[in-house]
Amino acid sequence: MEYFNELEKKYEAMIWKIIHSLHIYKNQQEFYQTGLIALWEAHNGFDKNKGNFTSYAFAFIRGKIMTELTSRKKLEDRTIFPEEEFWYHIEDDSVNPLLEGETILSYCGRLTEHQKKWVLYTALADLSIKEIAEIEQVSVSAVKAWKRGARKKIIENIQTLE
Repeated sequence: MEYFNELEKKYEAMIWKIIHSLHIYKNQQEFYQTGLIALWEAHNGFDKNKGNFTSYAFAFIRGKIMTELTSRKKLEDRTIFPEEEFWYHIEDDSVNPLLEGETILSYCGRLTEHQKKWVLYTALADLSIKEIAEIEQVSVSAVKAWKRGARKKIIENIQTLE
């Protein structure tokens, strides 16, 4: 590790020179890290019999940084970032909660008022039996009875439709 720190100090200026020569002005620190990784890979893959390490490192680092630039450019071309103004013109297509409740109640024709309350609390508010009991100020067993009755009647309604 100490050896790589020395290598980094020796070739730091080269990495920055490559970054500047490629006119990289955004995310320079990230490209510097890419250059350091490339320096490490160049050091590990260098064959002393094939020439000068400095020339090899320069070409290797430049190639890795250019590959990273190309990858980022492709990603940027495939990704669309709308202008801020765009978000103000989007309409909310979510279902109106009142209509949603009316739709659910259309399936609850034969239910008692308490059973309808259980259906709405469960379907719209995603409340537990205990939470419903607290809101309605009744026992948990009462809400369970509403649930049993409501489920039975809803199943009967669905079976008669089939």
